[in-house]
Order: sequence, then structure tokens, then C-alpha cells
Amino acid sequence: METTASAPAPLLATLSNGLRLVAIPMPWRATISLSVFVRTGSLHEHLARLNGISHVVEHMAFKGTATRDCQRINLEAEALGAEVNAHTDKDHTAFHIEGLPADLPAFVTLLADIVLNPSFPQEELARELRVIEQEYAEYEDDPGALAFRLFDAACYGARHPAGRPIIGTRANIRRFKREDLLAYVQRQYTARNVVIAAAGPVDETMFAALLRQLEQDTGFGAMPAGAPNAVDLPSWQGGLKARRLAGSGQTQLVLGFPAPALAAGEAATMPHVLAAAMLGEGMSSPLLDEIRERRGLAYQAGCAADIWPHGGQFVIDAATAPEQAVELLDAVHALLQRHAEGGVEADRVALERARRQLAVRALRGLEQPARRLEAAAQDLFTFDRLRDTQDWLAQLQAVKPAQVQSAFAAMQGGQQRAAVALAGSVPAKARERAAALFGLSEAEELSA
Repeated sequence: METTASAPAPLLATLSNGLRLVAIPMPWRATISLSVFVRTGSLHEHLARLNGISHVVEHMAFKGTATRDCQRINLEAEALGAEVNAHTDKDHTAFHIEGLPADLPAFVTLLADIVLNPSFPQEELARELRVIEQEYAEYEDDPGALAFRLFDAACYGARHPAGRPIIGTRANIRRFKREDLLAYVQRQYTARNVVIAAAGPVDETMFAALLRQLEQDTGFGAMPAGAPNAVDLPSWQGGLKARRLAGSGQTQLVLGFPAPALAAGEAATMPHVLAAAMLGEGMSSPLLDEIRERRGLAYQAGCAADIWPHGGQFVIDAATAPEQAVELLDAVHALLQRHAEGGVEADRVALERARRQLAVRALRGLEQPARRLEAAAQDLFTFDRLRDTQDWLAQLQAVKPAQVQSAFAAMQGGQQRAAVALAGSVPAKARERAAALFGLSEAEELSA
């Protein structure tokens, strides 16, 4: 994380059992955000039959503990004017609460009960699994979400957790039992896999009181230490997958290549991050200018480097009319080819525009507590330290055009196999064209 002239440095402590506590002082805020991050997500679901269990645990954590039922959890938070939420990602699960700084001790007590003492009541589980199944159906009916699901499967295959959806499968959702959830939490929720993070008007006195509370009163200090939850690193496969979706009026495209993992450090990841911003960040970017402004092929198109602790993806996505799908594929391929063959050196304006956009985004992130808390947790899980934004900005400025050029050249030079997903209304010609352009075999259907 960062130290700036306008804000105090982050405060960091480690409990005797290995749990980390970090506070991001943001003295200008009138509210405080508290999050508990657990290093377990869909990547840690090593067996296919467990796919989706992290997400179910996150939902069910709010459905009751030994001392609070679902209604009491909601009432206690809202009686303080606080908002509670949670999310599950590939590499972590997180629980959040936000409200007045004076209520921080109560927030810690409530989140401790939710995270450490979930009872997973059977009647609540039956209802919530039906809710999650409805959530799953929404993903199935959304061509964009479906395309990204297919894309992950194309990148890593269905045998590795990285290729499976965070939400899991319909069959798994239907068969998870209370005993499965209890066993998963007991195995995965250990102190060395937990970061508690707060952002807001936190000073050293408040931080010391919070540390004492964690050690003595909440149960976090009594958590078993455990060992860091490990992940089998995914191996990039690439390939072409497609799924027709009845009633869809568009062809959704997601295309990508491997990128270095967060653990590789900024020097390795930054050329891909800069390449993605150069190609597709903003209306003046080559991707948006060509696809939307000059050809009218899509309302929106994007390019991003999705960098996570154990892997990375350089991703392009767009949606177009089925009759324009082949033209869209040709245009995207031509843009990648142009950048691989000298487009970076030829367009220094676009490169510097991207560099400036990334710098502004990083600085804006300093003003957003949710982003700062998640970044701090990922830093501690990945590097066992907090990174400095100023160092990140220096790395960004140090990237040379030749490094960005090399990232594009690796994508188009046969060194890396593309992953392509098509969903929605998918013409056979689009499948054939994608296979021909990117040297892939005929598309295969992915079963639900």
C-alpha cells in the first residue's frame, strides 16, 4: 500500500496465531469500513464436487450462529445504521460492514460471530440453496456472464478450479449438505488465512483498542493458526468454446491470452497491464475507436489485464449482432496483429495516454475504501507486506515501449495459445472464423 503526504501510513499488526490486522487511516471520512478477508475461494475447491462451496458458505454465514438467528444479525447491523455485505472471488471470501466509527467494537463482535460461529441451520440452507440456484439461472440466461464462464473453461480446462465458475454447478448447489459446509469452514478458516482490515478515521489509539479486542474478546485471537491455504497453479490451455443461447440477439465474444500472476511482481505484470490499457481503455483507445466509432460493430468493447495472485488473463470482450460477428473477429485480430508488429512504437501517444489513465486510476483508488481494503488483503496474502502505490507508479513509468511490444508479440507470435468464448446467438461462420484466425480447433459445447 501507500504512504502519501496527505494521509498517515497504514497500521499493521499480527496476532499471536498469525492473523493479520491492518488499518488504513482516512481521516477525512465520516464512516468506517471493516472487512474480514479469508484466503479461500473457488481456486481452493480442489475437488470438482466442492465447486461452489465457498460461495454457499458466504451466503449461509449470515443465516444464523449459535447466538443469533438471521433476523437478529440483520437487525443488529441495521439498528446501528450499518450496511453488511459479502462476496466470493477466485482467491478469497470477504465479509464487510460499514457504519459509524464509534460502533467499530460492535462491528468486530458481529463479524466475529458471523465468520467464526456459523451454524448453517438446515431449514435456512434449504431455502438459500434455492436462492443460489436462481442466481445460477440468471448467469445461464446472461450471454455476457455465460461467455466469461466459457472463457475461463477455455483458459484452464474444467479439471482445474481456475476453469470452473465461482458459483459452482447446478448439481453441486442442489446437493451441498450442512456437514459439507461445516467441514469446509473448519479446514479453510484458520488464522493464517485471515486478514481483518479497516478504513476510515482510524488513529493509533483506536487501532490499539481494536487489537486488544481481537486478542481478548472476539474469538479471532483463539482461532487455530493453521497453514496458508495452498493452490495448485493453473496451467494455461487455450481453446475455443461456444454456446448458443435461445432468444439472444447478440454474439458475445471474450478473447484472451495468459498474463503473469500477481505473485510475479509489478515488473512482470506491468507490461500486460499497460498493453491492455493501451489497446482498450477509453473511447479514444484503438479498440473502441475501431470497433465502435469507425465500424459501429458494438455499443461497448473492453480490454483488461485480470491479474490475481495465482494467474492472469489479458482479456478482450465485446458484443455484436450475429451478422457482424465475423467482422468483429477480423477487426480484433487485425488490431492485435498491428500492435504485435510495431503498433506500440508507432503510437507513442496511445501508450502515454494509457500510462496516464492507469496512474489516475491508481490515485483515485486511494480515495475508495473498498478497493484499498481488498488490495491490502491481497498484498498480505501474496507478499506478506503492504505495497506502496508510489512504487507501483514508479514501475508504471519505468515500463519501456519494447516491453509492451513484447507482450503483444507473444500473443500473436504463436508463443501463447488464445482462449476464445462465443455465447448467445453464435453463427457457425463465427465459430469457424475464430478457429481459423487464432489457430484453434473447432469449438466444443460446454454442458451446463
